Amino acid sequence: MKFSAQEEYGLRCLMAIGRSASESTTIAEIARDEGLTEPYVAKLVSALRKEGFLRSIRGQSGGYALERDASQIVIADVLNALGGRLYEPGFCDRHSGLEDACTHTDDCALRPLWRRVQFAVDRVLHGITLADLLAGELDKTEPIRLASGGTT
Repeated sequence: MKFSAQEEYGLRCLMAIGRSASESTTIAEIARDEGLTEPYVAKLVSALRKEGFLRSIRGQSGGYALERDASQIVIADVLNALGGRLYEPGFCDRHSGLEDACTHTDDCALRPLWRRVQFAVDRVLHGITLADLLAGELDKTEPIRLASGGTT
């Protein structure tokens, strides 16, 4: 399972803005600090603004700031805005092979797996806020226990 570059860099941009000591952060500052191009940062920031995570500030000292407190920004919502969910309704329609509909519509053994994976991901991501990431809180939590006995 992979998360997209857009999700990774979008979160990094949001964190850069959340960490900023000044009232706003410019696209140029984010691009420089994160090692990204300004057009790419502009695209990500625009998407985050449209989804209500950021607000733009006009003027000479303008830029972007968080629209609401970091403790109110849930990471699941951010990732959904940047790239969507891993498993969504219509997933099977998009993966039907050469047919119009999946040949396993009535007896699919994979659909429950993808739903379960999505449920587990949602459970984790809905419990994490931008404030948690900014404070480094995830380092202090117990690792997730895997069925094989290992941890992540």
